[in-house]
Parts: sequence; C-alpha cells; structure tokens
Amino acid sequence: MSTVELTKENFDEVVSSHDFVLIDFWADWCGPCKMFAPVYDKSSQTHPDLVFAKVDTEAQPELAAAFEIRSIPTLMIVRDNVAVFAQPGALPAPALEDVIAQARALDMDEVRKSVAEAQSNG
Repeated sequence: MSTVELTKENFDEVVSSHDFVLIDFWADWCGPCKMFAPVYDKSSQTHPDLVFAKVDTEAQPELAAAFEIRSIPTLMIVRDNVAVFAQPGALPAPALEDVIAQARALDMDEVRKSVAEAQSNG
C-alpha cells in the first residue's frame, strides 16, 4: 500500500477505519525528515497490511497542534483509535522495524483497560 497523505479532512476517516496506522509528521524543510522518508517508504512496502500515513505539518498545522507535535519528524502509531507510540526523531530502519513489531505484539484489550483506568483516575 502506498503512503496516505493525511489532512484534517480525511484524518478521522483513515485512522478510524484501519486498526493499525503509522503516522509520520514531517515538513519539506526538515533535513532529518528527508533522511527518514526512504526508511519509512521502504517499511511501508515490507508491511502491506499496515497503513502508512504522512502529515505535512506545514500544510496541516491544526493536526500538528492537535497532537502537540513539537519536533519533526515524529512517528506515531495508532492501533484501534489509541495512540500507542509517539516519538520524535528519524529512526533507522532496524529501530522502525522493532517499534512496529512491538506495536503489533500489544494486547489491545490491556491497552484499552489501562487507558480507561487512567481516564477514570485522572
């Protein structure tokens, strides 16, 4: 699957209609973003069952603000509408593959339970 460009218009639809979405927050002027782009694109070909999306923080400042993106690139992974990973910085290919494997291995019932407990205690 090719990389999906996320906008404020399609964000909710794309994220809610897929159970595993990786999101790369980036900008054209960002050197580390340009270094990370080929790693991210190659990984998208390795994992055709996952949705790889990109948010251009310059074109979509509302999305960047909504997710409190303060440095780019930032990689976020959303599973079942829950952000399970968010980290700034360009990841090397092995680290990206490790993060994907860890996110795949998560027990989403446990994650939802933890989120519910955190919200009820907050």
